[in-house]
Amino acid sequence: MGSRNRSIRFKIFLLLLLPLLSLSALWGFVLNLTMGDGQSLLRADTLYRTLGVSSTELGIQLQGERVRSAQALTTRKLTEDLGAQRARTDRAIDDFQRAVSEAGDAVSEDLGGPLDTLTTGLNRLGSIRADIDGGLSSRLTGLNEYNHLLDALYALYDHLVSVSDLALYQQAASLQTMGHARELIARQHALITAALLDEDLTAPEISAFTEYAATRKFLHARGLAGLDVELRRSYEQLFAGEPFLTFAAMEGQVIKTGEPPDDAGAWNSAVDKLSAQLDKVAVTSTAVVTERGGEAVDGTVARIAFAGGVGLIAVLASIIISVRFGRRLAAEMAGLRSAALELSTQRLPDVVERLRKGEDVNVGKETKAIKVSGSAEIIDVARAFGSVQHTAVQAAVGQAALRRGVSLVFLNLARRKQGLLHRQLALLDGMQRRTHDPDQLEELFRLDHLTTRMRRHAESLLILSGSAPARVWRKPVAVIDIVRAAVAEVEDYTRVNVETMPDSAFDGGSATDLTHLVAELIENATIYSPPDTSVQVRGDLVSNGYAIEVEDRGLGLSPSEYAAFNAMLADPPEFDLADSDRLGLFVVARLAARHGIKVLLRRSPFGGTTAIVLVPKTLVTEPGAVESGDDMPALPARTRKKALAVVSSGSHAGLPRRVRQANLAPQLKEAPAELPEPAVEPEEKKTERSPDEVRDLFSAFQRGNQRAREEDNDEGDA
Repeated sequence: MGSRNRSIRFKIFLLLLLPLLSLSALWGFVLNLTMGDGQSLLRADTLYRTLGVSSTELGIQLQGERVRSAQALTTRKLTEDLGAQRARTDRAIDDFQRAVSEAGDAVSEDLGGPLDTLTTGLNRLGSIRADIDGGLSSRLTGLNEYNHLLDALYALYDHLVSVSDLALYQQAASLQTMGHARELIARQHALITAALLDEDLTAPEISAFTEYAATRKFLHARGLAGLDVELRRSYEQLFAGEPFLTFAAMEGQVIKTGEPPDDAGAWNSAVDKLSAQLDKVAVTSTAVVTERGGEAVDGTVARIAFAGGVGLIAVLASIIISVRFGRRLAAEMAGLRSAALELSTQRLPDVVERLRKGEDVNVGKETKAIKVSGSAEIIDVARAFGSVQHTAVQAAVGQAALRRGVSLVFLNLARRKQGLLHRQLALLDGMQRRTHDPDQLEELFRLDHLTTRMRRHAESLLILSGSAPARVWRKPVAVIDIVRAAVAEVEDYTRVNVETMPDSAFDGGSATDLTHLVAELIENATIYSPPDTSVQVRGDLVSNGYAIEVEDRGLGLSPSEYAAFNAMLADPPEFDLADSDRLGLFVVARLAARHGIKVLLRRSPFGGTTAIVLVPKTLVTEPGAVESGDDMPALPARTRKKALAVVSSGSHAGLPRRVRQANLAPQLKEAPAELPEPAVEPEEKKTERSPDEVRDLFSAFQRGNQRAREEDNDEGDA
């Protein structure tokens, strides 16, 4: 899974973790190398204390037993001295075997082979002794058996030299070579000592002696070449001394004549002096190399301390610095994030809400700088956010000013339009009073209906601008009158069926807004339903107030659209000039929010939409509070006669036909006494009216209509 959606803190942690891991791995690698050198030194020290010491003692005892065995093979006599020497050799072998066990894991694989070879040879020592004691071996054969054991021992010596310092290893190897040459002198001495007993050397023995001499010279030359000046000087002085020169001269004489030296004492004296000097120089040189090894150990320990201690301190310091840096950077980013969230979720919404409520906002005061500290980049981002904040607040203030300007434009246009419409209604009144032609009256009634609808649209502009309507009623208005007035303000009112409603009334202060609200819902129902279907309007008292339902038979809406519209009706947003398709619903939402009315849209069982208007109890009045008589239909002017005509004439195509005296006040429904009784015409002439009858009819209609208008105007002015 990628880290695309991870937090910045997590990404910083990863960013710092990788170099820390690399540094730790590098430190571990260097420490492993230095610890490897230290372990090599410890291993070398362990091998020296165990195998080194015990094998040196074993080599001395094997050399002593070889000399005495050669003498026994020459004289064919077993002496007590030989038995004592064999006992010392056996003790040396036991000590060596115990040392091998003590060495344990220090014995590596490369040392295992030479050690096994030596162990196998030592196990044959019993059979070698038996052959010597039984006289089954010749002098040279017996010597060679011991020589093989010592060769295996020196091979083990070569593998014991395990030092990581190359210069130190070279000196130790050169000293080992000089020690091997010392072994060849011991072989020569053993052969000559045995030969002096019978003053004879066989041809194989002469060849062996010659080979020993040649190998000894080669090893001395090789060893000297590998030693440095300090160590080589001691050997050069030794080789220039009298013991070595005497030995070399006797060695050359034996090789030349093929016979042992004439003076056995001189040979033994020269070999003993030379051997003593060689051993002394070997001890001194070994001490020098050991001292150098100690210095190497100290250097290795120092490297281990540096790589382990100083490296560990560096790693810990890197971790601490990285953690502090990471935490600081994360804290800076968290502070910037908190400031940005506060800006986006609190400060800007608060400013927008205050602007929405119409409050004045000081841009300079509301655009305080975002206070953050840290790196330059963080401060730059904070400044950028501050600039964005200033721009956003300034834009919001500008938008609020624009909305206020638009609202003032709406208000100004609506007021002007209302004035013109009132003047137009006055002209229509005059024209209706002066007109006696039924066809012209029908056209005037159509124009009157259009004017009433235009007045409602003008009131919609007032509502969108946030202003209250100018028409307010003092007394409660019956629910049925409000519904009828709303139906009369709809263009396609003939498709609207108003069902019987319980007697109730609404507060006069909200009557105009309720009429407008219901009219908008009815108009939406007629617009968004087929023209051959009807719209049902019904109402009923409920526990929470009074519910009015407007149901159409259209196609309805999707669940998401219902949810969006209901959310808008429950909490009306700012009016968007670009969204004018549902202007009526914006008006409904504003009116509902003004009076605490709940409006809900839902799917009708018949497939259309049902709009439910729940008027709260605070706006509902008992029916008895509405006065009867002329004051009862306290409806807005220009709507009363059309509402009554809709109920009395029924729904049909076109405008309603006027029924005689249907719109007269109750006082005028009786014929005036001063009017003459019309003459009874024959049955065949009743289908036509005389001009006098038409004149009298419309004169009575005009007088009744005029009186009703005056009463309505008195109510409206109140």
